[in-house]
Amino acid sequence: MGNIVFRNLSLKYVADNPPVLNNLNIEILPGEKIGIVGRTGAGKSSLIAALFRLAPLEGQICIDDIDTKTIGLRDLRKRISIIPQEPILFSATMRYNLDPFNERKDEELWNALDEVELKEEINSLDFMITEGGNNFSVGQRQLVCLARAILKDNKILILDEATANVDPKTDELIQKTIRRKFQKRTVLTIAHRLNTIMDSDKVLVMDSGCKVEFDPPHILLQNPEGYFTKMLNETGPVMTQTLREVARETYEANISRLN
Repeated sequence: MGNIVFRNLSLKYVADNPPVLNNLNIEILPGEKIGIVGRTGAGKSSLIAALFRLAPLEGQICIDDIDTKTIGLRDLRKRISIIPQEPILFSATMRYNLDPFNERKDEELWNALDEVELKEEINSLDFMITEGGNNFSVGQRQLVCLARAILKDNKILILDEATANVDPKTDELIQKTIRRKFQKRTVLTIAHRLNTIMDSDKVLVMDSGCKVEFDPPHILLQNPEGYFTKMLNETGPVMTQTLREVARETYEANISRLN
C-alpha cells in the first residue's frame, strides 16, 4: 500500500500566525512518485512536518485509510522513512547506524551497503562513525541514510531536498537506487533540483501553503503560464528542453503501461 490522503489540511506553528498549510486536499496513490516544488516558504517542508505530526494540524491525513491522529507517534514515525537534507548519523558503529534496533542480519546490512556503493569503504560493520558522521563526506552520509531506508523498507519514503548538498555523481547514484529499490513504494521528493523529479508520476506545486498545481510534469508543462513551466524556464533553454523530453517520455511510458 502507501496511499496518502490529505483532507482539508491546515497547519499553524503559532496559534496567532497565518497557516503555513492552507486547506490542502490531495490524494497520493500507492507506489506513486511525487515531486514537491515551490519557492522558499511555500509550505513544502511543512507538509512533511504534518505527516510526522510535528505540529498540531486541522483536517485529516490518512495513510492506507487510517487517520494518523489515531496512531501513536512512535508507530506513525516508524512507518515512514525520511532522508533529510542534513543526514542524521549517530556516534556509533555502522551496524548501529543502519539497524539501531538490531532487527536485521549482518548479510542484509552488507547488501544494503552494497546497494549504495559503500561496501568497499568500510572493513567491518563495527566501523566507528564519528560524531555527526564527520569521517564521511556529505554524500557518503546521505548514502548511509539511504541504506538505512532500504533496510526499513517502509511503504512511504520522503526525500527532503536530500541531494541539495551532494555532488552530481552521488545525486545520480541516490536517484538510480531509489528508482530501483523503491519502485513499488510511495516516494515524496521535495526537490531542490528539478532534474530529480521530472520522471515523477506527478508534481505538486505549492505556494503560500496552498496547492496551486498537481499533475504529471508533462501535463503541467502544456500550460505556458503555469507555475511549473515558469520554474523550469529559469533553468535555461538547454536544460529546459532536456527536462521537457524526460517529462514527455515518462508520461508516454506511463500511459502505454496503463494500456
